[in-house]
This record gives sequence, structure tokens and C-alpha cells, in this order.
Amino acid sequence: MKTDYGTLSQTINGLKAEGYTLDFNIQKDCIICHQTNTELSPDDFEIDAVFRFEGESNPDDEAVLYAISSTKDNSKGVLVNGYGISSDDASAALVQKLNRHL
Repeated sequence: MKTDYGTLSQTINGLKAEGYTLDFNIQKDCIICHQTNTELSPDDFEIDAVFRFEGESNPDDEAVLYAISSTKDNSKGVLVNGYGISSDDASAALVQKLNRHL
């Protein structure tokens, strides 16, 4: 896996070419994939890589991209999130696992 692909969209495309084809989203105490209707708890996935993107002109453009894999169902995908994951939107265990890799 490369360590720098360029922009956020270039990195997503590069990771998809490397097999990270699913799109994950945070949902309270897990991450979910609407494409496969799966839910992964913090124990069900590993974070393979983290990419930070800082907006040069707009702080709202700051994002973190996680390359995630799971041996539970042999899935690989990406999770894009802004900085400062809120505990209102995710459980403490999920936030802790994601923040460990920042």
C-alpha cells in the first residue's frame, strides 16, 4: 500500500484499486456498510492505514481516511470522516479505536 496518493479522491481511488472497495460509515457503536448490509463492531475490524487531509484554505475541508479490513467477513473498504469524531455519533470504543491510529 502506498503512503501518499495525493488528494482525498485520488487516495480513495488508489485504495479501491488495491481492494478497498466498500464504503463504511459510522453508526453509534459500529461501522456499517450499506452495500453489503453489514455492521462491524470495534473488535471486528482492523485499521490498515490512515490518511490525513488538511484543507489549505478552508478548515472544513479537513478529513481523515481510514483503510479498514475485517477478517469476520473478509471485507475491505474505506471510512472518511472529518476531524474530531463526536462521542454523540459513535461509542467510546469505536472512537478510541479510530483515534488510536491518528
